[in-house]
Amino acid sequence: MAGPLCELLGERLTDRHQAEVESSPLGSDGRLLALYFGCSWSAPCQQFNAALADFYGRFKQGEHADKLEVVFVSSDEELQPWQDFVGQMPWPVLPFQEKERKTKLWSKFKVTNIPTLIFMEGSSGRIVSRDGQLIIRDDPLGSEFPWGPKSFGEVMAGSLVKHSGQTVNSADLSGSYLGIYFSAHWCPPCRSLTRVLVEIYRKIKESGQKFEIVFVSADRSEDSYKQYFSEMPWIAVPYTDEARRSRLNRHYGIQGIPTLIILDQEGRIITRQGRAAVLNDMDCKDFPWHPKPVLELTESTAMQLNEGPCLVLFVDSEEEELEPAKQLIHPIAEKILSEHKAKEEDAPLLFFVAGEDDMTESLRDFTNLPESAPLLTILDMSQRAKYVKDVEEITPAIVEEFVRAFLKEKLKPEPI
Repeated sequence: MAGPLCELLGERLTDRHQAEVESSPLGSDGRLLALYFGCSWSAPCQQFNAALADFYGRFKQGEHADKLEVVFVSSDEELQPWQDFVGQMPWPVLPFQEKERKTKLWSKFKVTNIPTLIFMEGSSGRIVSRDGQLIIRDDPLGSEFPWGPKSFGEVMAGSLVKHSGQTVNSADLSGSYLGIYFSAHWCPPCRSLTRVLVEIYRKIKESGQKFEIVFVSADRSEDSYKQYFSEMPWIAVPYTDEARRSRLNRHYGIQGIPTLIILDQEGRIITRQGRAAVLNDMDCKDFPWHPKPVLELTESTAMQLNEGPCLVLFVDSEEEELEPAKQLIHPIAEKILSEHKAKEEDAPLLFFVAGEDDMTESLRDFTNLPESAPLLTILDMSQRAKYVKDVEEITPAIVEEFVRAFLKEKLKPEPI
């Protein structure tokens, strides 16, 4: 199944000597591909590049040497620094001139920080891990290759603690809805969310629902962890269990904090957007917060505009009149969610409706959108790109046609 990989990377890559490298062999069964997103001018990338080269050298001496390849995808704008940086790499790279393909890759994989290392199956394109940096740190010899998915029980296995010092066995969480809370005291948004989450937690507990939160600390010292954890009524992974904390970060692909992941009673992910879910449901009416196909644009949901491409339907209406607009885009939103859920993939688009308020005006101003309504758009903040469908009447068929054309990369972006 080399075809899809060639569509992703092109038929040819180059090595550090600018010699061509065929990409199709990377798609053979059993091989993993590590997409390395970075650039020459970033100090963290320079540091990581050396660590990755060490790991790569060791791996290529092992029994799975031919089962892994790295491909560098750069955001460099200047050729000479790119050439100098690539000259240090023993793996293939996306050619410098493939700037359009590079942009599509950064958008497809929702890369917002560098360096980023994403492991995927070469034959299917299925993502194995978004946290490749943690893999090479925690498994420097590659002994756990191919780093396949583990169950929640395997990843969380061990004792958990209350701030009173009592311990709880992770197996006792079976049958409860769970919130896995990645947070730290040094992070102001984390502390703000924690205050809200304490109230949410108590409301759900008082309602009789089986719900527990597990704090996974990103604090920089045990003292900070203890101070922060003393404010929380739930349980935590012990700060001293750094391996388990790292394993959980890796398992859930955590790229920033605060992050709240909601799990069902079987340990399966309900939503990765627990932060937005609780902030938009202070009364807990929607618990356990299964994702809604269409969201209303509000101050708290607006943070999700940075998660990746988002379809936003702007309408000329007040809040109570937004329901017809939601119903207009609901069919395609639900269809896209279902298609990708069946493939165990994140949806490539989020769907919003926006009425008339300060948040909408700010978004229109920031993205330089026309004042017309209805206005159908797709906004990709990470790529600073927008796609606009300005027609007098918007129908479900028009929405679906617009979405499908975007997913097939047939639309021409305008800069934000």
